[in-house]
Amino acid sequence: MADIRPFRALHPESGFGERIAALPYDVYHREEARVLTQKEPLSFLRIDRGETNFPPGYDMYAPEVYEKCGSLLQEWIEKKYLTQEEESRYFIYELTMNGRVQTGVVGVASVDDYCKNRIRKHENTREEKEQDRIRHIRGCQAQTGPIYLTFRDHRGLSVLMAGEKCGEALFDITFEDGIRHRIFAVKDPKKAEEIRKAFLEIPRLYIADGHHRCASAARVCQDWREGQESYEESASVNYFLCVLFPQSELEIMPYHRSVKDLYGYTPETFLKKLAERFEVTPQREPYQPKKCREFGMYFQKQWYRLKYHKDPLESENPAENLDVSLLQKDILEPILGIGEPRTDSRIDFIGGIRGLQALEEKAEEGWAVSFSLKATTMEELFAVADAELLMPPKSTWFEPKLRSGFFIHRIDT
Repeated sequence: MADIRPFRALHPESGFGERIAALPYDVYHREEARVLTQKEPLSFLRIDRGETNFPPGYDMYAPEVYEKCGSLLQEWIEKKYLTQEEESRYFIYELTMNGRVQTGVVGVASVDDYCKNRIRKHENTREEKEQDRIRHIRGCQAQTGPIYLTFRDHRGLSVLMAGEKCGEALFDITFEDGIRHRIFAVKDPKKAEEIRKAFLEIPRLYIADGHHRCASAARVCQDWREGQESYEESASVNYFLCVLFPQSELEIMPYHRSVKDLYGYTPETFLKKLAERFEVTPQREPYQPKKCREFGMYFQKQWYRLKYHKDPLESENPAENLDVSLLQKDILEPILGIGEPRTDSRIDFIGGIRGLQALEEKAEEGWAVSFSLKATTMEELFAVADAELLMPPKSTWFEPKLRSGFFIHRIDT
């Protein structure tokens, strides 16, 4: 059962939503974030990426950077750029991208559900990234980026969400990227109770995106509990900000790979090595695989389709059956020497939103070879998470992204 509760949201005041709401902090490189905050001083990136308030090259992990995030948040509250709801509420968050609509519930999820594995993950986290968000939560005394959760479809919840979209929207904004964001407050206490009861019928939730933010919120909560003789279960720190979408509403895009060099092979010997395991077929157009166990490859200004001579045996381990795992096991590690993709500087990951053209651009930058993959499916994600296993790094790319700054969950620690 999933304990999802309403909360007293801090959100932009009327008229400020378009200026404040920003894409997640980790979407941008450091200089990109700086340019955007100079262009729009009310961009939430100034709070999510505190180093943008300091000179170029400033230590982005310095204590004063996180202090600035908190003081800026308080300043925006005092200046009425942000306002806090008087009552705890759920919100309905609708996103429309290229005509496809997805609708979810905004609320707060239980840290205990995460720690007891009722909220399941599919990726490892890195300590340095966790520490960054832990310091950020403490500096702001708030969670500023919602965790992107999903669950198996629940008809009752879908009906409730649709019903709440009939009223007036709190926000209805189409940003310059063409994605429309509509947000509705659930004001009827009876409807709110129905939403909570519906979530209690759902046995498991799954992290789609936001593993580091989720782990960091849990760490802050656990540290706080250790300093308490006793505490109220309803304390805000025991919950973390999230948006929850049914699985059928979501679309996963692929995550492609580029490799810097051929690990000592000549172009000819590299193709011969691949041909031992794969049919290597030239293509006239950029190749996006539509079937599992096929890969596209851009090499020497030519696209290829890679198809196994003989399909690999199905593993009892669902993570090993993923195309990203097979690419790693059969090409990246044994041929190109990429043993640990999380830390190897010779590999780069290209989100599917950038398209196959991005792989051709990597070649122009001097990267030797790129591989396009079919997207991981929601069922594959569920299978790996239910088996309490982990996917390789950069296995899923979700679009559209949730905007930070629409909702902030203030916590007491």
